[in-house]
Amino acid sequence: MKNKVLLLCSLVLFISLQNCSSVKVLDSWKSDDVSSVKDNNFLVIARTSNRQGRIAFENEIVNNMTASGYNATASFRKFGTMNPDRELTEEDSQQFLDLIKNEGFNAIVLTVLKDYQEETRTTQEGGYYVGGNYWNYYPRYYGGFQGYYYHPMAMSTLGTYVEPRTVTSTSKIYVVETTVYDLEKPKENQLIAVVTSKLDNPSGAENTAKDYVKKITKSLN
Repeated sequence: MKNKVLLLCSLVLFISLQNCSSVKVLDSWKSDDVSSVKDNNFLVIARTSNRQGRIAFENEIVNNMTASGYNATASFRKFGTMNPDRELTEEDSQQFLDLIKNEGFNAIVLTVLKDYQEETRTTQEGGYYVGGNYWNYYPRYYGGFQGYYYHPMAMSTLGTYVEPRTVTSTSKIYVVETTVYDLEKPKENQLIAVVTSKLDNPSGAENTAKDYVKKITKSLN
């Protein structure tokens, strides 16, 4: 558990540094009675000690749920001093559950990191001409096909050739899972939905959170 939590922290730190992202849902499941939690009071938790990432993911999930008519609260608003990535003993876990219920929450949306991988990718760049000597106008010999085709200057690229080169980069791939629990049900039946997604070179926390929530919402509809 500790390793997964540390990886989620590194995910949040990493997504603030990248400028391209891709979110893909790998798998999803929902129970037949998922609609029964429409009136539940949800607590939304992102398990990371990085406040920026926690706020971004929790806010985006809460905003989406609220827009759909659910009653949801971000854990950082209700439990600002809580450290979500702290390892809990069984006693601590029970105390936390009691605290949640005492605050009136009877459903949970929990997001955690399940896996992390690095992938080496090779791309080809260059091998083309750019630029030219003519700017904002065309010479007179462009006016007719024959004049252009036989003109000596038509044989020239009048540009700069970009030599081809191979670029190797390392891509960061994260597998993130969001689970939904109905605390009103017996322990063995509380899970009502699971969505597992792959984040490929995620971008800034807010943009990644928006894209992520769109994908998991679509998969559960």
